[in-house]
Amino acid sequence: MSLLSKGRYEVRFANCEADVQAAQCLRALAFRDAPSDLDVDAYDARCLHMLVEEVDSRALVCCFRLLPLDSGRAIEQSYSAQHYELSSLANYEGAMVEMGRFCVHPDHSDPDILRVAWGALTSYIDEAGVEMLFGCSSFKGTSEEDYLDSFSLLKDRHLAPKRWLPRVKAPSIFPFARKLQLRAPDLKAAMKEMPPLLRTYLMMGGWVSDHAVVDRDLNTLHVFTGLEIGAIPPARKKLLRAVAG
Repeated sequence: MSLLSKGRYEVRFANCEADVQAAQCLRALAFRDAPSDLDVDAYDARCLHMLVEEVDSRALVCCFRLLPLDSGRAIEQSYSAQHYELSSLANYEGAMVEMGRFCVHPDHSDPDILRVAWGALTSYIDEAGVEMLFGCSSFKGTSEEDYLDSFSLLKDRHLAPKRWLPRVKAPSIFPFARKLQLRAPDLKAAMKEMPPLLRTYLMMGGWVSDHAVVDRDLNTLHVFTGLEIGAIPPARKKLLRAVAG
């Protein structure tokens, strides 16, 4: 069943094992540069998998997974809790959903893919009554030197409110809020280096942890990212719902 069809793309939930394996194959290509493998973990069986397909070819161009949680009391069940100490969010009363393994096929760079994916996600969030979206937003590679302006901008403008701030749990991190205290970001360079998914979170009022986790398994640096749905600017909500509609 289609969740959203716009232009060249259609979004739907995976509805069989073959659909899930197609997503796992794209994830292996995007995160591990291993097109003949599958990226699989224990969270897949508990998640909803969203697929963005090209209408004419039925090629899978984007995928991500969603883990719904009734409230923050279930936060330890999330993938993010492997990497971040999230007890500060345990008292969050509203419904939450974790978005993970978001990736776009490396051969497809059409910005409409991201736009349609967020439109479908908006529909899901509205229907499910979700109040907070969260997950890990990844920078490719594990060298923080490649992204110092981006991390400096995150430090200056986008740190989580103190009441929700994740604490350190992972053994290998880059504590950018502390390390880059005196660095002023080059805004143009910062936005150029910023991953598209994280850039979208930030435009909607999202916030991040004060440190990045070094994930050598997926060859990424990632930050915990949270977005309170009620805090999204009205104009941005209108645009998302226009796509969703």
